[in-house]
Amino acid sequence: MAEPWFPRWRKKSGVPGEVIAPDERLPAGQMLAMGAQHVVAMFGSTVLAPLLMGFDANLAIFMSGIGTLLFFVITGGRIPSYLGSSFAFIGVVIAATGYGGSGANSDIALALGGIIACGVVYALIGLVVMAVGTRWIEALMPPVVTGAIVTMIGLNLAPVAVESVSASGFDSWMALLTVLCIGGAAVLTRGLLQRLLILLGLLAAYLIYMLLTNGLGLGAPIDFAPVAQAAWFGVPAFTAPAFSPHAMVLIAPVAVILVAENLGHVKAVSAMSGRHLDPWIGRAFLGDGLATIVSGSVGGTGVTTYAENIGVMAVTRVFSTLIFVIAAIMALVLGFSPKFGALIHTIPGPVLGGTSIVVFGLIAAAGARIWVQNGVDLSDNTNLIVVAVTLVLGAGNFSLNLGGFTLDGIGTATFAALLLNALLRRGHQLSSTRE
Repeated sequence: MAEPWFPRWRKKSGVPGEVIAPDERLPAGQMLAMGAQHVVAMFGSTVLAPLLMGFDANLAIFMSGIGTLLFFVITGGRIPSYLGSSFAFIGVVIAATGYGGSGANSDIALALGGIIACGVVYALIGLVVMAVGTRWIEALMPPVVTGAIVTMIGLNLAPVAVESVSASGFDSWMALLTVLCIGGAAVLTRGLLQRLLILLGLLAAYLIYMLLTNGLGLGAPIDFAPVAQAAWFGVPAFTAPAFSPHAMVLIAPVAVILVAENLGHVKAVSAMSGRHLDPWIGRAFLGDGLATIVSGSVGGTGVTTYAENIGVMAVTRVFSTLIFVIAAIMALVLGFSPKFGALIHTIPGPVLGGTSIVVFGLIAAAGARIWVQNGVDLSDNTNLIVVAVTLVLGAGNFSLNLGGFTLDGIGTATFAALLLNALLRRGHQLSSTRE
């Protein structure tokens, strides 16, 4: 008899410390509380990523809810995950649109076309994995490659973060103060609050900025008029995509990062929950890819499974997939509030810039963490060359003119990492055979 698409969720009492499996559920009150906690966990990154790209943060929250529900359906409720705005798109979107880091992105339509192309590639990879498994992905993208690509993206974004806070001395000092606020949140908080360190640091810097500008007359004050004028409830502002070969070729390779990220997340949840989730990895890729396509089709960011929410599951030991349905519905409700969106857009540029410095640095550090966790040997010449070339091409924004379009630094470095690793390893195998 064929296995049903959705499991039958068994009700558990919710005894403290008890592991709640993906196909189990808690009493209604506890489920609602857990759903709210996951909304809080995803909130900071899901809001910050679109702001750094000039997207509508309110729409990004709304589409994160849509994407999570779509992921839930595609995976048959088997994999507990929340889908939020992906930071992997920031560099390529900025490169494709020339976004300056303040206000709305005037070329957002071009970025959306590229995000859709990435989603298509990602979904196709999901279909292939559903047919043949994941071993070919692990061979094509070993930790040395994925770590190099992630680190390179952080380094590629560094000039953008610094330039965004260089307009005046006040902006620069405020950016550094924001960095200190986030650092303080990282070392002075514990538990769930520590997982929200970016959000807490940003809020602290926001309040300090408001005191210095609106209160003491330094710098440009925060304008709350749009918040007062915005309605409490309304339909999110959608944007239609435009399809540019340059933007599509530049953004589509992000699928490589999303695949590696999602694969790692599924493996982590599998280990923590004690459930074998490998049979649904292909569905996870397909669900994430389709969610990215749907989000990009209406003006939202590309999405990915969130490590922040995996962290919450690690702490609570509650892996019920129904909790993410509740969290997604809560996000949809927030997305229908223009006033909430207007409040998000009052975040000052220097505060966002300081947050960018931390976030882009964390992206670079995350790549190095992949090497450490997987024991990548950088004394091996193959690994060393792959890492060295990838980092310099990305950090230097090395571009290639390919006739009708230009492949910018992130795209060039991504393809270089994949090709160099494959060629050098093949060459090493041939050399070893001859010996």
